[in-house]
Amino acid sequence: MIEVYEPAEDSYLLSEVLASKIPRLLNVNFNLKFLEIGAGSGINLQAAFSSGIKKENIFSCDINEEAVKYCKKLGFNCALSDLFGAFKGGVNVRGTLVPLKFDLIIFNPPYLPLDKREPKSSRVSTTSGKKGNEIIIRFLKHAKDFLDKDGSIFIITSSLSEQINFNKLGYKAKEISSKNLFFEKLSVWECLKI
Repeated sequence: MIEVYEPAEDSYLLSEVLASKIPRLLNVNFNLKFLEIGAGSGINLQAAFSSGIKKENIFSCDINEEAVKYCKKLGFNCALSDLFGAFKGGVNVRGTLVPLKFDLIIFNPPYLPLDKREPKSSRVSTTSGKKGNEIIIRFLKHAKDFLDKDGSIFIITSSLSEQINFNKLGYKAKEISSKNLFFEKLSVWECLKI
């Protein structure tokens, strides 16, 4: 059975980034439209709301049905979806019209390379393919279609995974925060469309 991804160092790191960056973004655009792919426990949805984004402008999805149910219990718009599937063309998410473009898209993805010793039930939350970057690359290829021209993406990567060539995928990327753990470095990147 797949359970809801519990907040860990990566979740807290992204929450800290949101708490520091969102107020500045709201100074430029008070009607900021926010999307989280892979909402998990909803910790970053709560961080976005606590940082001043209107709840009706916060959208999310997760591939895990239990996570979707949990985020809905918290009062957030959340759809069952693999990446952007639920947001194509402003499709209704359970009666809620969603924007065609978002000002801020965040993703705390599975970012680890495949470890066959890890139970299959937890791999969906942690593993991003053989190199550890396959889901991230797939996300970045599609995210451009949902990102406003002046919008930003915040995404987490791990030093254990193969590096991402953001430029090749059409993004200018800057590391905006990081955390060194005893076995890896987690990085939060801000990506802007080139």
